[in-house]
Amino acid sequence: MQIKPFITLVGAGPGDPELITMKGIRAVREADVILYDALVNEEILTYAKPACTKIYVGKRAERISTSQDYINKLLVDYALTHGHVVRLKGGDPFVFGRGGEELDYVRQFGIPTAVVPGISSSIGLTGLQQLPLTYRGISESFWVITGATADGRLSDDLKQAVQTNATVVVLMGYAKLAQIVDLYKSYGKGELPIALIQNGSLPTERIALARVDTILDEAEKNLIGVPAVIVLGEVVAKHQDFEKVKKSIQAIMV
Repeated sequence: MQIKPFITLVGAGPGDPELITMKGIRAVREADVILYDALVNEEILTYAKPACTKIYVGKRAERISTSQDYINKLLVDYALTHGHVVRLKGGDPFVFGRGGEELDYVRQFGIPTAVVPGISSSIGLTGLQQLPLTYRGISESFWVITGATADGRLSDDLKQAVQTNATVVVLMGYAKLAQIVDLYKSYGKGELPIALIQNGSLPTERIALARVDTILDEAEKNLIGVPAVIVLGEVVAKHQDFEKVKKSIQAIMV
């Protein structure tokens, strides 16, 4: 039988296996090979056919992981030798998922490609927390910024975003939380509401709500760690539990 190479990038969503799209599940079912990331819920792999080859190519922020060059090569090699390869990625392939880099590489070999978008953690986890990223009269836009630049510096975009009233969502930035706090304080935004969401959408989910001035203590108290999404902006005060933060501050002031 002639092999027809094809590569599909599939967004698996933010963690809960029920948050992948039906089209994503269909691609998983049709795959001859699946290359999946660390943040992909392995329950999704149960939809694959028995003969499917499943390969873990774990990629996590701030940890040693499979190199992107090696993943690119695997995509091409398996497509040419097996047929339909699904690259299963946490969140959405095009939101800090390097999906664009992978497409650029495989297209050099004339391999047909497709993309199935996924729910990015930047909008999915905030939505699950009933935390609006935009709100009339409060925030007219939101920025999604990486906390892990290639050279290890704090993103220059973050230094621009802090000067706006926009909601800011930082992905892969928990290791730089102290630097982010210092940045916001330097712009006089110590009172700005902030949320940390760890393992969002999963049974192990944890959340910390505070002001920028107190978030480091709150993160330690709630044992927040990676992977965690950082949300900064006045809209965070719309979280249904933020009243507790206000009351605790008032109690301290009395």
